[in-house]
Amino acid sequence: MLSIIVPAFNEGSRIYDNLKVIGASVSGFTDEYEIIAVNDGSSDNTGDEIRRAASEDSHIIAAGYDKNRGKGGAIIEGVSLSKGSEVGFIDADLDLSPDQIADYVKVMNEQGADVVIGSKMHKGSKIEYPPARKFISFGYYVMLKVLFGLKCHDTQTGLKIYRGDIIRKIAPAQTVNGYAFDIEMLALASKCGAKLIEMPVVLNYTRNTSFGRIRTGDVFKMFTDTWRIWWNLRIRKSYSL
Repeated sequence: MLSIIVPAFNEGSRIYDNLKVIGASVSGFTDEYEIIAVNDGSSDNTGDEIRRAASEDSHIIAAGYDKNRGKGGAIIEGVSLSKGSEVGFIDADLDLSPDQIADYVKVMNEQGADVVIGSKMHKGSKIEYPPARKFISFGYYVMLKVLFGLKCHDTQTGLKIYRGDIIRKIAPAQTVNGYAFDIEMLALASKCGAKLIEMPVVLNYTRNTSFGRIRTGDVFKMFTDTWRIWWNLRIRKSYSL
């Protein structure tokens, strides 16, 4: 079974339609799947719209909670509910088309990968991306290469597939819910010896969602959280896996 987690915060205007789009994409290559839509303490009707979609499609599972936890918290919640042998997540705004999921799963199974992630820096990627975000992404890539030595160029693209047993082992140990959540998950996967493959993405950048608006304070916190992850992983060795 394939589990796809969709974290959603104040996505009431489009989450219903986007869950239908994800379902149509995934059902095109497998009948054994679940879409876990997690309402991350939204203040609008996101929860109601998720439940409406779930009432019409048995593959959609409605989940959520009242107090906002951040994207990482929503994904951790989804992982705890997942049953799939492969577990992925995709941003609710669908800047990244769910049609790409099929290729990611295929590569995972054909090449024996434990983690398959989308990368904006992949030579095959087609992206429309603001120059400022490109600069931040490159600076972050250099920082991560120095701190963690990860064999990937982009940790922040919102489409990833993990082996179910690995992600369910990692997620409970995570301490970060914000923008550094992805690097913590990848660093812990690397600690577990996971084989990682990067894939190209087709990205239509809109970022009108609350998850997508990155402010100066967010960038600062992402960098400080990243250093904290490095300290806990390399110096304190405090992660228990």
